[in-house]
Amino acid sequence: MLRYALIYGGIIGVVVIALMSLSLFGLGPDSAAATELAGYATMLVVLSLLFVGIKRYRDVEHGGVIRFSQGAAVGIGIAVVAGVIYAISWEVVLAVTDYSFIETYSQSMIDSVRASGLDPAAEAARIAEISQSMEAYRNPLFRLPITFIEIFPVGLIVALISALILKNPRVLPARAATGAGA
Repeated sequence: MLRYALIYGGIIGVVVIALMSLSLFGLGPDSAAATELAGYATMLVVLSLLFVGIKRYRDVEHGGVIRFSQGAAVGIGIAVVAGVIYAISWEVVLAVTDYSFIETYSQSMIDSVRASGLDPAAEAARIAEISQSMEAYRNPLFRLPITFIEIFPVGLIVALISALILKNPRVLPARAATGAGA
């Protein structure tokens, strides 16, 4: 089970961070909201590999039959590994880019508040709130769990739905091995 979690979780974590990095740093949408939406859409598509990992575990290790609890355990393991790799990879991306994302994202949010037409007191309060949040985000002890929970809840939902679907052996049944001359 651990092997499947490491393999599929590793693939998911690396692919998600690679695609999101491309999106954030020049090859994707310009606005923060569009970037976030693209990031979560990417995450959801890549997390479909959870289904593949659970199915592979069901077919290879259990002969095409798996209980919900077994499928959920594999899927949650994959989601945890993906979340850890995603969080660590994000730290690397931030370090390589000299933490410029924090400033860029913060400024984008402040510009959005200024353009929203709030009254001056509400605008100042919202900008102060954004500045406070970005200051907290500079602390890796705050940032790492926040980064982990960007991906893990989505992975958890995908894992549970996949386990529920794959507990039925008639859903995408395992192929029988065919031998030469049989």
